Parts: sequence; C-alpha cells; structure tokens
Amino acid sequence: METSSRVLGEEHPDTLTSMANLASTYRDQGRWKEAEELEVQVIGMRKRVLGEEHPSTLTSMANLASTYRNQGRWKEAEELFMQVMETRKRVLGEEHPVTLTSMANLASTYRDQWRWKEAEELFVQVIETRKRVLGDEHPSTLTSMANLASTFWNQGRWKEAEELEVQVMETRKRVLGEEHPFTLTSIANLASTYSDQGRWKEAEELFMQVMETRKRVLGSEHPSTLASIADLASTYRNQERWKEAEELEVQVIETR
Repeated sequence: METSSRVLGEEHPDTLTSMANLASTYRDQGRWKEAEELEVQVIGMRKRVLGEEHPSTLTSMANLASTYRNQGRWKEAEELFMQVMETRKRVLGEEHPVTLTSMANLASTYRDQWRWKEAEELFVQVIETRKRVLGDEHPSTLTSMANLASTFWNQGRWKEAEELEVQVMETRKRVLGEEHPFTLTSIANLASTYSDQGRWKEAEELFMQVMETRKRVLGSEHPSTLASIADLASTYRNQERWKEAEELEVQVIETR
C-alpha cells in the first residue's frame, strides 16, 4: 500500500484498492477500529475521484457497513446497507447479483436485530429472484435459503426451518459434494434444528457425521471440528449422558 501511494498517488484507484484490501484483512481479524478508519478514508476518496454511484464506491460503503454489523452497530450498518441497496437498484437494476447481495446484507442486519418480519420479506424476495436469475442450485441461491431457514429457526418455526435446511443440505451434497464445508454447515444446521426439538437421536447422528468428516478433512484441532465436538457433547448432555459429554468437553477445552 505504501509503495502504491508513493508511486501512483494516494487517490489512484490501485492505491485505494490496496487500502480496501488491507481494511478487509483487519476486518477478518476483528480489528474493527483499524478497518473502519481505512474504510472511511477509502469511501471519501472514491466518492471524490469516482463518484458516489460508482461500483467501487458502493463496495467500500458495503464493507464499512459489514464492519459496523460485526460490532453490533446495527443502526449505522442498516443505514449504509439501505443506501447501497437503493443506489444499486437504481444503477444496476433490481435483479443484478450485486443488488441482491445488498438486499441479503440488509436482511441479515434485520435478522441480527430480531426484526423477523422485515428479514423474512427480504430473504424471500432474494430467494425468488436468485432462483429466477441464477437458478435453483446456485450457491448464492442456497445461501439465501439457508439464511431464511435461520430466520425461521430463531423464531422456533422448526417445521419451516427443517424443510429448507433439508433442501439446502441435499442440494449442496449433490452440487458441492458431501465433504464440502458448506455442505457440512448445512448438516450441522439441520442437526441443531433436531436438537432444539428434543429429537436427540437424529441430532446425534448428524452431529457425529459432521464431526467425523471435519476431523478427516480439516483435522482434529480445526475450530470447526471443535465446534462439532462441542455440539455433540451438548447433545449427550441434554440426554443426561454425562460421561460421554464430559469426555468430549474436556477434549475441546484442552485443544482450545
């Protein structure tokens, strides 16, 4: 970034891209303050150099909104996501993939605030459009379906959540393969839905499957593997199978 700034100038598009990339690296590490400072700087310069409606400017705004959202700063995130969505609708059209991503981001922000009705309406709209534009089996379509399932799950609407989760899981198995991380996440989500209904046997079978696959694919000490072990331990604990639960919980604690 320093080299780009010195050679090309602070407002050169390549310099701004480097700054945006560094901000994303900070955000991925949870270094919110550093990410935010850079993102605000990039937005200001891109607005001045490229214009308020340029795709790169809007991407920067969406990135800052994500940084706010990850900190639970819902109001600020919502305002930015709304602004980006409305501009993309006007500039790119309502069915453009990037516009749909903006809608999904706003829906997720509603869900994070437990504003279920607003989240559900947007997620349904995104799903229907993505199915029509991208197809039923496109990864983005499946992600939208998983998000809607999560919205149902958080409201205790188990039947609706389960139906969507099964559909997403089966499609991901077929399209991505049984050992793909997204497929395993889908299986774990369905297992959680079973667990929350007290369907311990079904939950246990799925959690076991996810755990074993993650151990084989990611390794025993990977955070996702440990999360699976903790999920299985919780299922044992809910059945008062104390010894089995304890063994797994100790394993997780010692590894972490």
